[in-house]
Amino acid sequence: MPITPVGKLLGSGRRADVYEIDEAWVLRRERDGGGDAAAEGAVMEHVRVHGYPVPRVRPSGSRTDLVMERLSGPTMLQACLAGTLAVAEAGAVLARLLRDLHAVPALRATDRAVRVLHLDLHPENVILTPDGPRVIDRSDTEEGDPGLDWAATAVVLAQAAVAGDSLSAPADTMLTALLESPSPLTRTALTEALRRRGANPTMGRSEVELLDTAAELILSRVQTG
Repeated sequence: MPITPVGKLLGSGRRADVYEIDEAWVLRRERDGGGDAAAEGAVMEHVRVHGYPVPRVRPSGSRTDLVMERLSGPTMLQACLAGTLAVAEAGAVLARLLRDLHAVPALRATDRAVRVLHLDLHPENVILTPDGPRVIDRSDTEEGDPGLDWAATAVVLAQAAVAGDSLSAPADTMLTALLESPSPLTRTALTEALRRRGANPTMGRSEVELLDTAAELILSRVQTG
């Protein structure tokens, strides 16, 4: 049975809502019956014990509910908009977080080239706590080619960069900083990341229509294999 939220709604994303439990814990609930909280929690605990900065988790007994450590601090996006974090530095931090994640061995796969992937690492999924950045929302996590993870982050940033709104300029700067870092991003990985983004049911039609232009921007900034 799902855990009944005992506190206020703290925030909502495209697919889930986050509720207060107490001062130490929050509950993230997937809407529409989606998610696999046990599998996601297992991956989070795996990367955490290998030193990767994610919240602690505890069992919920529900497929849709993930109980996580309550974090204090702004998201990376909020910090950039407030001027407390330079946008280029944010892009460099995202690159470091990707590199550090891909240094963690896979949980299940035995192929040493396969790594744990986040597949949705962007500025709203990084909380800047007093102890440093912490990565949240692993609902898309898989094991696979690290190049796909880099491509997924690049696509999110490029999509924002070509949207023509107030976030476009910072997203463009962040993308440039991300792609300045050596990465395993390939044209094949980019093609797959674009396909997945376009098939994401949370994407609106206008967002999907930006993907071709986003791909052109990425290819103009990086040499892919």
